[in-house]
Amino acid sequence: MRDAAAEALDALRDRGLTLAVAESLTGGALSAALVGVPGASDVLNGAVVAYATPVKASLLGVDRALLAAHGPVDPEVARQMAAGARVALAVDGRAADVGVATTGVAGPTAQGGQPVGTVHIGVSAGARTTSRAFLFTGERAAIRAATVDAALALVVEALTELDPDGGAPGGVDGE
Repeated sequence: MRDAAAEALDALRDRGLTLAVAESLTGGALSAALVGVPGASDVLNGAVVAYATPVKASLLGVDRALLAAHGPVDPEVARQMAAGARVALAVDGRAADVGVATTGVAGPTAQGGQPVGTVHIGVSAGARTTSRAFLFTGERAAIRAATVDAALALVVEALTELDPDGGAPGGVDGE
């Protein structure tokens, strides 16, 4: 995880961009991986562990009706968490340039009809907010670790899609 975190931080630093993190199933593991890298404070604004579903709405601005209809394990929830983190973790009134969010089911049992290993990762960068779905296997710790790795890789991927001015093509997108 440390190499992936360093790669993501270097990519952000190279572009002069800041990062905000919103975590649910990873429970702080993603932000811990990032702050384990010296110099993370250059780009990491902060992180929110929104483990309880209502906190996703109250701190990150996730639509309450969406949460009521689909629960917290949903691609749109991941997108809204990522976008909400950018605003919630603003510095001096300036939203973070990039937001990443994790939500899913790490186990040991299914949740809301979603099987163990179901994960949605949202990334908001420039004008584009996306999410990607995963189905990881293994025990709880393995699912959480795989989610951290995937989230870091998606941050790097999103940065490669940004144009030189920091904007991104398109608008909201789902995968």
